[in-house]
Amino acid sequence: MHKAPVLVIGSSNTDMVVKTPHLPAPGETILGGTFFMNAGGKGANQAVAAARLGGKVTFIAKTGDDIFGRQALQLFGEEGIDTSRIITDPQHPSGVALITVDDKGENCIAVASGANGHLLPADIENVQDKIVDAAIVLMQLEVPVETVAQAAAIASKAGAMVILNPAPACELPNDIFRHISIITPNETEAEMLSGIKVIDIQYAKKAADIIRAKGVKTVIITLGSKGALIVGEGMEQLVPAPVVTAVDTTAAGDVFNGALAVALSEGEGIVTAVEFACKAAAISVTRLGAQASAPFRKEMPPSLKGGKGIGRVPQPDKM
Repeated sequence: MHKAPVLVIGSSNTDMVVKTPHLPAPGETILGGTFFMNAGGKGANQAVAAARLGGKVTFIAKTGDDIFGRQALQLFGEEGIDTSRIITDPQHPSGVALITVDDKGENCIAVASGANGHLLPADIENVQDKIVDAAIVLMQLEVPVETVAQAAAIASKAGAMVILNPAPACELPNDIFRHISIITPNETEAEMLSGIKVIDIQYAKKAADIIRAKGVKTVIITLGSKGALIVGEGMEQLVPAPVVTAVDTTAAGDVFNGALAVALSEGEGIVTAVEFACKAAAISVTRLGAQASAPFRKEMPPSLKGGKGIGRVPQPDKM
């Protein structure tokens, strides 16, 4: 099966996780938690998720010249990810994240970006060949926004599908939206982008319409256990999520985005791709960890018909 290449640009962190009965309030110390350390970072999580689900993945990131960076490179290689364009930064440490997860699977996260914050537009200029060759470019916002904007403009001009997961939520420059094929905010991120508080499906549709008016072709608002809402040219569809018992939601959005990119790279339509992404995310929340929670293709229920031998992926409004 031919698979169009998926290029992920973003962050790589080491997650230090403590599982506790409840999330600590300000000033509160909780004893008796369970600690484990895991590879993370939104970009790395999405790259690993896509690779495990069968994608042909290249990852562009910046790590420190330290044990965390070296471990990350080794792990990406073991996942079958092309790491040839990952940059080692001798001046800044690799990124780390401190994560607390409660008994309901909810989490709070504090990130020290390190080298991630120094993945600069000049670095993107040096990897233009990989961007031009990609059918899908998947990005997030744990690296500088100007870097994401630069990559989006190059990818869009080259005819690639650009997927932006606007997380963590932040202000975006107006000119970035016209380069984005698909944007995938959760409720909080959709509110920041639209000014509409997403309290139900109708408000989610309103938020999506405002975001689309900025120039994005298709908006997919992820709604946790309720699934995902797709709003594009002439279409509105809610894709339900499978019912599962959540253990840890840390990387659910990242798995969703990695799975979405893989399904689209295999030529699937937007609805089928979102269904596949919802199923992958549902599996991930039943497990602890970030990258460790991402399912392999063999674990997925049969849903995709298989690749269609494409070299370029049709834009969502033409599906």
